[in-house]
Amino acid sequence: MIYSRSEDKRRTLMWRERIKKAFGDVPDQEYTTEYFEGLKGYYNSKKVDKGDIDDITFNDLDLKNIYMLLNNTGSSVGEEYLYYLLRQMVFEEGELKERDRIMKYFTEHEEERIRFQLTMQRLGKLTNISVFEYMNRMKKLDKYSVSQHYFCIASLIISFGIIPLDPRIGILGVCVTVCNNIYQYYKRKAKIENYIKTLAFIVRILRCVDNLNKNKDPFLQPYVDKMVEASKNFGYVKRNAKWISTGNSMNGSLLDSLLDYERMLFHTDLIKFSKMIDIIKQNSGQLELIYETMGYLESMVAAASFRELLDYYSVPELVNRSKPFVDAKDLYHPLIDEPVANTISEKQSVLITGSNASGKSTFIKTLAINAILAQTIYTSTSRSYRGNYYRVFTSMALRDDLFNNESYYIVEIKSLKRILDAMNDDTPILCFVDEVLRGTNTLERVAASAQILKSLSEGYVLCFAATHDIELTYILEKHFSNYHFQEEVVDNDVLFDYQLYTGRAQSRNAIKLLGMIGYKKEIIDQATNAANDFLKNGTWETM
Repeated sequence: MIYSRSEDKRRTLMWRERIKKAFGDVPDQEYTTEYFEGLKGYYNSKKVDKGDIDDITFNDLDLKNIYMLLNNTGSSVGEEYLYYLLRQMVFEEGELKERDRIMKYFTEHEEERIRFQLTMQRLGKLTNISVFEYMNRMKKLDKYSVSQHYFCIASLIISFGIIPLDPRIGILGVCVTVCNNIYQYYKRKAKIENYIKTLAFIVRILRCVDNLNKNKDPFLQPYVDKMVEASKNFGYVKRNAKWISTGNSMNGSLLDSLLDYERMLFHTDLIKFSKMIDIIKQNSGQLELIYETMGYLESMVAAASFRELLDYYSVPELVNRSKPFVDAKDLYHPLIDEPVANTISEKQSVLITGSNASGKSTFIKTLAINAILAQTIYTSTSRSYRGNYYRVFTSMALRDDLFNNESYYIVEIKSLKRILDAMNDDTPILCFVDEVLRGTNTLERVAASAQILKSLSEGYVLCFAATHDIELTYILEKHFSNYHFQEEVVDNDVLFDYQLYTGRAQSRNAIKLLGMIGYKKEIIDQATNAANDFLKNGTWETM
């Protein structure tokens, strides 16, 4: 789309103001299921097992919402790379420190950051398709002969040439040829529509490199120089970009309208497209380098903005070759308004007990999210965070798999087995389990849960498990430290303080809650007596 100089200036001023206000604020963007699927292209291509946040963990921890809170990007390149970055944990201090260095630069140098963001804003976003995925697909496109397009051009020229000799035949030939050329044009274009969109976007990426180079930012220049060097073989692509149409140029421009007719009749863009694809295939490595470098830098802008959004944060202290431990002060969940912070320091696996809604699940999610943020954007939502470089796994928000005809219990034991299978002496594992084996009966649940949790507490693993089964706190007390959340019933209301306490849960308010909502006193008294008898004798009386 072509703008006048005054329109472009007005648009730039509007973007500048919006970018300035958005830094450190909650990003304002809507997502659909298709849009989110389109973000996964780079991640799916580059993920490796070590450090990968698998789908179960990603869903358990609501990392989609964490991503949306982070995604203050202006381009598809930035948001696709950010998605990958959030799902691939880093195990090298040098890389994390470099990310921290860039984040601090963007935070402390507002004008330079805004110039960079304006450049990325002009690059823009494609919806519902992955730029990187289609870049990869381009490498695998079959060689396409453009001879049929030259035939269409020749047929049209010949038909016009016949008109002076035989007007009726010439005009008929022109009409037939025009119709055929338009038909053949849209037939071919329909097959490559997404590739044309991606190619037009690649052109914008290459122009973005030129614009970043014009900024002459000394801090970013080493990264920009790499992109400039990689872009040298794409001169033909940039020079012929005007011929490539995405079908979205209906802006009233006479030139665009004329070019649209020219493309339909002479297939210029399809011919140029074929040549451009050949160049991209030959230089795919350089294009990927540009994509990764650009996406990496814009991801750091998003991460820096996220830091500014937080009430407080810390830069994690991470160690290698140590017995697994975690030490976090005033840890809080970044998605909760007015969250309650908690502190924990442990070198042993942990069992957390307490009633429903007391805070057990939220706490283990908070700790898991912080472990991931520590090794991705080198940021913890805490006053301080120390721990190992971990692989993180969860088994929490599971459900029946109707498509594979699997019950909740089958889904759950498969989820737990994947953690056991990942255990080794190379990289420590930090795992989180919520209500282990809730999908089966009490007797077998306690027996099997005890053995599984014991296995998860051994070796190079630190396990945090939330449970209602007080029996486990006794069975596993040599392997797990006990913590709990508690509540208080006051004036027929349940009050939670969401604070983590040492030791196993002692309160038994579940039966009291029956009375609060109107159950008969007889039921409540009998339930209370039965519970007391069990605690005293270890057996249940026959009713």
